[in-house]
Amino acid sequence: MAQAKHRSKRKTSKAQPAPPPPGPAGKAVSWVLTIGVVMAIVLGTLYLLNHRNEAPPPKRASSISAADRNAPKGLVSAANKIGFHAITEPGTGLVESQPASAARPPSTSDLLKPGTTAPPFTLKTPQGQTVSLSDFRGHPLLLELFATWCPHCQAESPHLRALANQLQPKGARFVSINGDSETAPSVFAFHRYFGLPYPALLDPGQPPGSFTQAGGAGPVSSAYHLHAFPTFYVITPSGKVYWASDGEQPDVLLRQKLLAAGKQP
Repeated sequence: MAQAKHRSKRKTSKAQPAPPPPGPAGKAVSWVLTIGVVMAIVLGTLYLLNHRNEAPPPKRASSISAADRNAPKGLVSAANKIGFHAITEPGTGLVESQPASAARPPSTSDLLKPGTTAPPFTLKTPQGQTVSLSDFRGHPLLLELFATWCPHCQAESPHLRALANQLQPKGARFVSINGDSETAPSVFAFHRYFGLPYPALLDPGQPPGSFTQAGGAGPVSSAYHLHAFPTFYVITPSGKVYWASDGEQPDVLLRQKLLAAGKQP
């Protein structure tokens, strides 16, 4: 039996007449659409340019210190009302993982010079524990002056937590002093969020500050010539300034300075 042959046929269509030119209303709609597309492209480009050098906000720590877990209920309740949350802005959170050579010079020449005796202090944690500079005698110390609302301080916190966990068992010590006269609940909310394994201290001054409002430098912060957040000092076991700078710092640089300070008399 002969097989049937199948052929595909190309479909053809008749040429259609060109549509009439749009009227005034059509032209207006076309212009609106064009402008909208252009604006979307411009805004998208600006967003990418503004955020290309921006790390995401740091995440909440997975665990917190025993002191924070056992904080008084009144402090915990007040801290919960602060509304603390991590923030970021262009340029934050980028230098910490870079080589030591990426560090920028301090923004001021007024920081305490190496060899200066570190100003003594006795301050309290948000829970009321007393901490003095003399408590760290015999250990190299990294002292940070911070504000809870500072995105650069927030970007540093997870890195400082990691450094402290690595170096404190080897004899180094860490402490942070709030340089913005913030309240105990505000500082506690910050400390708890980042799960910091070292004390954060209150340095009351005027006007008082908080996470939502900048304040003034307290007396200890002023003694350490605070001009920018964060400000760092590395102090030798004998209580002398070994190194100082401000702004975010590479982790490797802070580690190098602490280890080197530990070898000083």
